[in-house]
Amino acid sequence: MSVFTIDRLGVDDVAVMRELLAVFAEVFEDPETYLSRQPSDDYLRRLLADPSFIALVAREGDHVAGGLAAYELRKFEQERSEVYIYDLGVRAAYRRRGIATGLVRDLQGIAAGLGAWVIYVQADPPDAPAVALYESLGVREEVYHYDIPVRPR
Repeated sequence: MSVFTIDRLGVDDVAVMRELLAVFAEVFEDPETYLSRQPSDDYLRRLLADPSFIALVAREGDHVAGGLAAYELRKFEQERSEVYIYDLGVRAAYRRRGIATGLVRDLQGIAAGLGAWVIYVQADPPDAPAVALYESLGVREEVYHYDIPVRPR
């Protein structure tokens, strides 16, 4: 049985962050978004240094098998925060080994340390494996998602 380690990326992990972008490009079949206009090393260092950005990778040895990117969102109505999972992906060859669950479990510990009261994530209904994963870990809410275009003032 393979042993996986899960690590939170830090400011010196720009190369690993780029590997995670490649994983997301592969898993989501979207190289345009994740590979065509990658940010500079300086941008990634600033992002990885930001405590409100959480990047976790699951590795087998030195190989990145999967990972997640999440954001802490500080609330204004109470002294607490929420954590939003923006992306979570595991390479096909590594699926069904508990990696995605392990990533979320690690995030739960990080979120608790931040004083977060909940972790939330969006899953699209056609993505049955993602829906099944999140239903095994949390409670589904029926919500609408809207993309509002940015426009100059």
